[in-house]
Amino acid sequence: MNGPVMLLTTSLARGGAETQVVLLAVELRRRGWEVHVASLVKPAWFQDELAAAGVSLHSLAMAPGRPDLAGAARLAAILRTIRPAVLHSHLFHANLMGRLARLAFPVPRVISTLHSLAESSQRSPDARCRDRLYRITDSLADFTVAVCPAVAERHAAAGAVAAKRLRIIPNGVDTRKYQPDGARRAHVRQLMGVSGEFVWLAAGRLMWKKDYPTLLRAAALQPGCLLWIAGSGPLDGELLDMARELHVNARFLGPRDDLPDLMNAADGMVLSSVVEGLPMVLLEAAASGLPIVSTAAGGAAEAVEESRTGFLTPCGDPHVLAEAMARVTGMPPEARRQMGAAARALAARKFDAGAVVSQWEALYREA
Repeated sequence: MNGPVMLLTTSLARGGAETQVVLLAVELRRRGWEVHVASLVKPAWFQDELAAAGVSLHSLAMAPGRPDLAGAARLAAILRTIRPAVLHSHLFHANLMGRLARLAFPVPRVISTLHSLAESSQRSPDARCRDRLYRITDSLADFTVAVCPAVAERHAAAGAVAAKRLRIIPNGVDTRKYQPDGARRAHVRQLMGVSGEFVWLAAGRLMWKKDYPTLLRAAALQPGCLLWIAGSGPLDGELLDMARELHVNARFLGPRDDLPDLMNAADGMVLSSVVEGLPMVLLEAAASGLPIVSTAAGGAAEAVEESRTGFLTPCGDPHVLAEAMARVTGMPPEARRQMGAAARALAARKFDAGAVVSQWEALYREA
């Protein structure tokens, strides 16, 4: 057995970074590693999936966004018990805590992961404070890994990480879980009461980074199309009111654990984000064989080959986003099918979870 490895994450909620933590944990465990996952705050999702895979889950029970000495003490106690060979952290607060833990406990290898172009709140979009904290603690990590070149370049340019310790490993997607299935498509569309309408799917937390207002304004220019929005968040009520005011034919589906079904039932994927890393939802959509229209936020260009698997648009421009959506809906069905097949091939070639986890294994051993 390999390991032990501890994956330290700020949270275990519904999100792309958290999905990557779980995917990595489950696949490492399947390959014979002893794997532990620790969440700074109380886990809200994925407990059953981790338990079924034989992955140990620990909670530091910290208050969100606040320093907590008791939580730090709990982490130290867990590290003393497990004695991990690798402490691999994800997201800003866990990255800092994982690095600082090395001052109190001799962890052989510490790896930090950058999941977003700017791990910041809407109140401080420039992320300068977080960049400074990354810079101060950079030498405590053996490697800092970005999920795409755009994330790596921004943090390197800000001096948040030294180039000699910077690596790039993309997000991975389970291409067996997300794949085209005609029978499933017909079944789900029947359940959802959809017949011949063109269905756009958007998925992600209803928060400022996803810029759903731009999407709703673009969707208002798409007569005859249906928009499904899967997710929840602080803007739930505001976005529902906006959709009504704009007369958008939208269905707010709330949190869903059946995204593979929804992606099979949809005809296209749309993303309107202004801040991203390498968006998981685009990788899942590509693996599902969906044409994609996305803003060029973060690493979206890694997941979308312009005019071949979808279209990229500037952030915050509903008219250009609507034009790209209209290009997809106006395609002959066979052309859309070919675009979806190219997206599936791209996902399998660049982002298949098995190949991505192998890159992590190699980095663990290099460290």
